[in-house]
Amino acid sequence: MRLLTPELGLLFWTLLAFLIVFIVLKKYAWKPILASLDKREKSIADSLETAERVQREMAQLKNENEELMARAREERSIMLKEARDTKDKIVAEAKEQAKIEANKIIIESQQQINAQKMAAITEVKNQVGKLVVEVTEKVLRRELADKSAQEAHIKGLVDDVKLN
Repeated sequence: MRLLTPELGLLFWTLLAFLIVFIVLKKYAWKPILASLDKREKSIADSLETAERVQREMAQLKNENEELMARAREERSIMLKEARDTKDKIVAEAKEQAKIEANKIIIESQQQINAQKMAAITEVKNQVGKLVVEVTEKVLRRELADKSAQEAHIKGLVDDVKLN
């Protein structure tokens, strides 16, 4: 129970020891401890500020990245649309060119067919003409041997010519 009710001497020496330790600490340790605490507080504040700045920069970079991605998507879709349009244009031009070439080939073929047809008709007419001349020559030789038959034949030809 003696510790619960301390004597006046013990109280005095304890208080004196406390005051001496307090004065020594105040004179030599208090300023470095407070400076260290201030330095630590500033360091923590700077770290928090840096963390917030980095977080803002990250948010800004994320927004810029999303904008870049959106622009890239738009450019990609524009490029794809242009590529499709170019492809359609090339296909249409190729089809048109093919139609023109086909029509040109058809016209040339028809002209060749007509030329060959006319050549064949001319050849047939020439051959028919030769055959007619040969047949006529043979008929006339036989008929011209007789003088009265010759006169009758010439008279028939003249009558045919007048009628035509």
